[in-house]
Amino acid sequence: MRERIPCEFFLIRYVADAVKNEFVNIGVLLREVQMPGESEVAPAMVRFTRDWGRVRCMDPDADVAMLEALESEVAQRLRLKGTEVLPVMKVLEESFSNAVQITEVKACLAESVITEMEQLMRLYVEPLKLKQSRKRTGRAAIAAAMRNQFERAGVWALMRKRVGVAMYTRAGDPMRIDYAYRPNGVIRMFHAVSLEGDVEAAKVLAYSAPRLTEGVQRVEQATLELTAIVEPLAAMREAADDAERLEQYRFGVETMEQQSIRVLTVNDLERVAAAARRELRV
Repeated sequence: MRERIPCEFFLIRYVADAVKNEFVNIGVLLREVQMPGESEVAPAMVRFTRDWGRVRCMDPDADVAMLEALESEVAQRLRLKGTEVLPVMKVLEESFSNAVQITEVKACLAESVITEMEQLMRLYVEPLKLKQSRKRTGRAAIAAAMRNQFERAGVWALMRKRVGVAMYTRAGDPMRIDYAYRPNGVIRMFHAVSLEGDVEAAKVLAYSAPRLTEGVQRVEQATLELTAIVEPLAAMREAADDAERLEQYRFGVETMEQQSIRVLTVNDLERVAAAARRELRV
């Protein structure tokens, strides 16, 4: 067993102006090097930035939604057995008219592929955070914690993201559920719901749950397990300046649970991600 894993990585860049050679690193593609005697290695991993501020600063018209979708497309293609990295990236470069480019390959030695990916992202992609920068709060913080745990478990690329519920409820329904996956006859959906400010989001999710459950059964012939991820009550106690906010928190939880929504906190996410890893056989 090797102590360190020989790997190769490529940086993925968004090029706003090819003439001026202005670019921002937006992602990393990492793969193990196949050693002599090894019949098969794990598929390459890809991860894009979560902070598009530098891209928007350089190009205010950048299609960030398309770039986010590109990450899932690359990951999906790379999971196919025998798929090579460079042909996949060449197709994607051409589809973006070379606005997205891949660098030359570089070598590295990794303790684990997941840990190495995190280090490369910090080194090459994610902007340095100033100590005085505002901390994420509310739904944004919960959603970021969800993604982080699913990525660490190696299942984020396998999950459905921003699932439109209109296909299950009715045309025009704008709600989108953050993450979902299907093990066997159950569809598990996970949605970040902040109870920090108010409980409107909890009421909306509770209102949608019965129709969503019925729609999943009708469209997918599957049972729905809908999970809301909220802040821990302890965090609310620290932030609360009066009893009313705590009562609103409890009201939000009870409202969702009455509609058979499982309510967990961000402290449960590691366990949730581990269960997804087992069910998706990663």
